[in-house]
Amino acid sequence: MPDNLLSSLPDASGGEVTEILLQTPGLRVERIVSLGQASPPDFWYDQAETEWVAVLSGQARLRLRDPDETRELKPGDWTLISAHRRHRVEWTAPGQPTVWLALFYGETQAETSGGQ
Repeated sequence: MPDNLLSSLPDASGGEVTEILLQTPGLRVERIVSLGQASPPDFWYDQAETEWVAVLSGQARLRLRDPDETRELKPGDWTLISAHRRHRVEWTAPGQPTVWLALFYGETQAETSGGQ
């Protein structure tokens, strides 16, 4: 694993790539690389963990529920998603990698589940 979050990026042209950088009880840090990916239609993440996520490069649009809102993210932008707040990735930049840094903390029983 590189010591620089923006170097040695994996090829995400075939699908989003998630790499666990650090994992301890109650905390997981991931580097996620997207290239034009979005959540499948009608799919919503519903995680048992709270997620703090930042975009390091590229661009993305998140949609969140309860309350409903859309967030446009560019390099340097971050957001906090409470446990069980349903959310989805509406769009990531198709022409350049979108690199996310995500920290998950709290409960870790269920990673993600689909549904509405």
